[in-house]
Amino acid sequence: MSNGSKWCRGCNRDIPLSGFAADRNRGDGLQPRCRECVAAYGAEHYRRRQAARGKVVRERLEVPAGWKLCRQCGEVKPHSEWHKNASASDGLSTRCKACRAAQGRAGHLKRAYGMTEAQRDEMIAAQGGVCVICKEGPAEHVDHDHQTGRVRGVLCFACNSALGKFKDRPDVMRRAAAYVEGNLWNPTLVAQGVCRQPS
Repeated sequence: MSNGSKWCRGCNRDIPLSGFAADRNRGDGLQPRCRECVAAYGAEHYRRRQAARGKVVRERLEVPAGWKLCRQCGEVKPHSEWHKNASASDGLSTRCKACRAAQGRAGHLKRAYGMTEAQRDEMIAAQGGVCVICKEGPAEHVDHDHQTGRVRGVLCFACNSALGKFKDRPDVMRRAAAYVEGNLWNPTLVAQGVCRQPS
């Protein structure tokens, strides 16, 4: 050790003292290997232990500064693609935003409707990919009976919203259909003071 640096036994380089972790059992108060060598040795030792247990061990990836590897999708993404997590060592969530969103959707389907994404996708395929009511809009929203909880189909946003506004009441929906078709027994105002009775 000299001039504020120390020889590392691991990588055989002269490294500044700040590159070594403290070790009270050593005469100079520092570990014999630099932080990089200790981390590399620890990671390699961990990989060997996991492999000995028969577990799959991922190869270590070089991740550039400002980026992070998502363990769920296996992609390296910039920090802007991660939610903040103050309790994590790097201040970021363990999964990227896209994976968290996908997991959130899957969890919602399971909790709310007791179905998996695969089951929902099967329903959409059976409907030809379109809403079962209007037969035009894309099937995106799972619809269920609010009293029994039974899933009825997958609707487009407009039809799903309409059912909600009609409070799932068939009698109101029938009157609405009759109204649109002009079959309600209400006079139509033609001119001021002149009404036409429906035929």
